[in-house]
Amino acid sequence: QVHLVESGGGLAQAGGSLRLSCAASGPTFGADNAVGWFRRAPGKQREVVAAVDWTNGRTYYSDSVKGRFAIARSDAENTVFLQKNRLMLEDTAVYYCAATPTEGIATMNTDYDYWGQGTHVTVSS
Repeated sequence: QVHLVESGGGLAQAGGSLRLSCAASGPTFGADNAVGWFRRAPGKQREVVAAVDWTNGRTYYSDSVKGRFAIARSDAENTVFLQKNRLMLEDTAVYYCAATPTEGIATMNTDYDYWGQGTHVTVSS
């Protein structure tokens, strides 16, 4: 079973940057894995923000973060990152990393089998 641990959350100012990390233990990320970052803002449902096909590096971004966030992977570190630039107040949320043993891009909550505990991000003006 994959165990995921997020880190890197905290307080940031609007317009600033943060980098979230998601480290996997147990089975490693690798071929035939889809990995994604989701967020749950206060009073809202959990939504996908970015996803990557570990096999070929193909990525997906939601419209709300496209051009500001970037998902990246490190095979050596067995870690996936979410670089968040030009932060906005509406980026305030709990961010979750998720993984599933499937090829391709996965963007639905129900696509994923493994979830981290979440890391809080607060963006202030």
